Amino acid sequence: MDDNRIKGKGKKFPYNNRQLSWMDFNIRVIEEAFEKENPIMERVNFLAITASNLDEFIMVRVAGVIDQIEHGVKTPDLSGLTPKQQYTHLVEKIHDFSYRQYSCLNRSILPVLKKHDIYFKSVEELDEKQLSFIDSYFDKVIFPVLTPMAVDTSRPFPLLLNKSLNIAVRLTNDKNENFFAVIQVPAVLPRFIELPANGERDFILLENIIISHLAELFELFRIKSSCPFRITRNSDLDIDEDTDDLLTEIEKSIKKRKRGKPIRLEIFDKCDKRLRKFLIEMLGVDESEIYECHGPLDLTFLSKFAKISGCEGLCFKPIKPIDPPIDFWGYDDIFQAIREKDRFVHHPYESFDCVVKFVQDAAKDEKVLAIKQTLYRVSGNSPIVAALIKAAENGKQVTVLVELKARFDEENNIQWAKKLEKAGCHVVYGLSGLKTHCKICLIVRNEEDGIRRYLHMGTGNYNDITARFYTDMGLFTCKEEYGKDASSLFNVLTGYSLPPQYNKFIVAPNGMRRFFEDKIRKEIENAKNGLTAGITVKVNSLVDSSIIQLLYEASKANVPVRLIIRGICCLIPNIEKTSENIIVHSIVGQFLEHSRMFCFENGGKPQMYLGSADWMPRNLDRRVELVFPVEDEDIHKRCNDILELMWNDVVNTRIQLPDATYVMIDRRGKRHLNCQTEFAQLAKRELKQKKELSSNVKGNQSDENT
Repeated sequence: MDDNRIKGKGKKFPYNNRQLSWMDFNIRVIEEAFEKENPIMERVNFLAITASNLDEFIMVRVAGVIDQIEHGVKTPDLSGLTPKQQYTHLVEKIHDFSYRQYSCLNRSILPVLKKHDIYFKSVEELDEKQLSFIDSYFDKVIFPVLTPMAVDTSRPFPLLLNKSLNIAVRLTNDKNENFFAVIQVPAVLPRFIELPANGERDFILLENIIISHLAELFELFRIKSSCPFRITRNSDLDIDEDTDDLLTEIEKSIKKRKRGKPIRLEIFDKCDKRLRKFLIEMLGVDESEIYECHGPLDLTFLSKFAKISGCEGLCFKPIKPIDPPIDFWGYDDIFQAIREKDRFVHHPYESFDCVVKFVQDAAKDEKVLAIKQTLYRVSGNSPIVAALIKAAENGKQVTVLVELKARFDEENNIQWAKKLEKAGCHVVYGLSGLKTHCKICLIVRNEEDGIRRYLHMGTGNYNDITARFYTDMGLFTCKEEYGKDASSLFNVLTGYSLPPQYNKFIVAPNGMRRFFEDKIRKEIENAKNGLTAGITVKVNSLVDSSIIQLLYEASKANVPVRLIIRGICCLIPNIEKTSENIIVHSIVGQFLEHSRMFCFENGGKPQMYLGSADWMPRNLDRRVELVFPVEDEDIHKRCNDILELMWNDVVNTRIQLPDATYVMIDRRGKRHLNCQTEFAQLAKRELKQKKELSSNVKGNQSDENT
């Protein structure tokens, strides 16, 4: 490991390189694929997740480093690494990681699948019945959608889609001259096909069927060799936000993404030398960008394979959300429940349906005058968007801020924006230069005692699909001060209002950085004055250098700092005289940890905040983010209990060491606590208790009446 990376050579404080820290995170994910205690299909899925993660990382983060090199940037980052040094480290680390992925597949996963009579077969391993099956499948299903593309002087090398799987073919004629062709493996067909088998389950990959039938596609030539390959393109969008039509500009940028420069070429490790040379010349890649894979390319297909029917017993026991959530038990009228007191939900342990119901009920409620909502990432068939459209059709004033720049969700969001506009909603695309990442829904209702504003604020997206496997939290309230803040925030987002002095909200980019820095400084001051001090924070990433420096100062002042950071962490804990009072945990488990929580001891009067922001420069300075206080005593206690339970997890938790590596937390002498399964059990128990209490009350009332 490079000394510069850890010690921040030439810098005043230790700082771990962001890109390398992300790679460390993906290593923690692949460790779950190796973990023998995990069910085999979950291990398969974790391996698929590492492949998907790595694709996006290369398309955006590695591409960004390459762009810096090409633009001549030589300034070291805070870790002391220049872009060229970063790239050298990344190439080495990604190659090692790729080797590790295929080691996991071949040595760890496939042997266990075989023990369960599940096999991936090569064509050579098929029996006569199976060979007959793939011949028929090729003729009837595959052949009609294939397009073999010859490459010669009159037919240039085709523009291949980013991340598409292709087959390169070398052919010869009677004169033994070499010719080349490319076939795109159809993405519209299943990547793996189940074969007829007795007493076991046999599968074959689509590309292997195609390769075994190449002679039928090139009848005038002899097939000399073939090789699957896959390219990854630079996909970091460069958007001109000064345009008069942001939607059109982003649509243009999405098209450019498909033509971005190839920055990774994946090929089968036994690729023919002439084919390899052909691909390098055609794609313009160098040796550092070539990844030779000992197994099928594009392991993301394993995500679907992990969910094949009949293998449910080889997966985690499903954690089903309770419905209704604990705070809404016994209420048919969601607005009545919120009027009585603030309500809290913890997903996915409690159903996301209450958030959907919040918008759906508002859409058909005659008393509702207006709905205002931010949308960052939504599902492909979003019930919330459907409810917003219904509300507009019912005459409500509906304002929706759709973030068109949500990376890799741009096309989906553009489609929703057009549908919302067509239905009569006021659609806003956010502020120039800023992504709108806050999660808030405001409903304005005309009631007997006047106008009342109802709010939902969350840590995660309004996405009913990801809410099933992302851990997030939401707060419902109709307190006047929160309502005023919400109206002010939407006025800033949709109009030309100046950022106000908020009553309760902490909003980036106009105050959140200062807020968090002041909170950390206050803990330092309290510690120096002998008052209770401490910081417990759960975020997805910690990158911001100013926050990190302040946390080091807090550690030096003997403030206990506990950080639960799933992904990137540029802070280095447990360095003598710098960060010895800082402990960093990372939780990687059945669900993706996504919630953001901030707790400050505040001299013995703890303050709890939830929100959408991580501790990264982009969240604090270049996005519209929302963090809000938890003031209800019951909810405050519940949030604190959640933090403590996560901190005591020993099943999903790794602890960061002073060299920036991570190890599983030492379980010796500790209760075997998996916080995610514990949260699910707690939710079920609490709902059961509420039902029993309600049943007992009704029984007592019946006895009294008798």
